[in-house]
Amino acid sequence: MSKKYRFLCTGALAGLANGLFGAGGGLFLVPLLTRWCGLPERSSFATSVAVIFPLSILSVIVYYLNGALPVTDALPYLVGGAAGGLIAGRIFKNVRMVWLRRAFGALILYGGIRAVLLL
Repeated sequence: MSKKYRFLCTGALAGLANGLFGAGGGLFLVPLLTRWCGLPERSSFATSVAVIFPLSILSVIVYYLNGALPVTDALPYLVGGAAGGLIAGRIFKNVRMVWLRRAFGALILYGGIRAVLLL
């Protein structure tokens, strides 16, 4: 299977998850970019962020056009998310991959437990 096809399938899964759940594309991207597409781990994390941004913009537009986006409620999260993204981007290069993997795994595990238990 060609690498271009693998990238296309990986992006489609991320877009599907992002569109259905409003987020979660990175859940697919990081492992697939690393294991299936052969990108180095650090590049997979960075590529995931770069891909999710335009997917999220597209999802925002779709949700807004369908009347499902409370814009004024979302603005404080945008400010906090931007600040967190800037901080994380600055410390990203200094964090060892083992800790990034562990943090990513813990975040996925936490989200999965919350989803199953409906907390």
